[in-house]
Amino acid sequence: MLVERPLDESESTELARVFKALGEPVRLRLLSLIASHAGGEACVCDLSGVFEVSGPTISHHLKVLREAGLITGERRGTWIYYRTVPAALGRLAGLLDPAADTDTAPATTAPAN
Repeated sequence: MLVERPLDESESTELARVFKALGEPVRLRLLSLIASHAGGEACVCDLSGVFEVSGPTISHHLKVLREAGLITGERRGTWIYYRTVPAALGRLAGLLDPAADTDTAPATTAPAN
């Protein structure tokens, strides 16, 4: 997208919000943990113990990721299960790598060796 045409104001505003969400190390790590979790989803109970921050802080970071459209949450009983939004990650991949096929971009990528 960036090399095809200039971004309009609404696109740049939306993308800035997404990049701002990803620009915080705890949020970036949360997104990675959710994306790489078995089954493609993670319970908040699996995420909270990984960080040396409080539960409310984790909830805030997850809210920012949700509001940026990068993850969705589904309540099951007392827990919320989070998944990445493949279309959002595909859009970012296409933006950063013009050769990427955003229609078939995977939700996660394997680490390079």
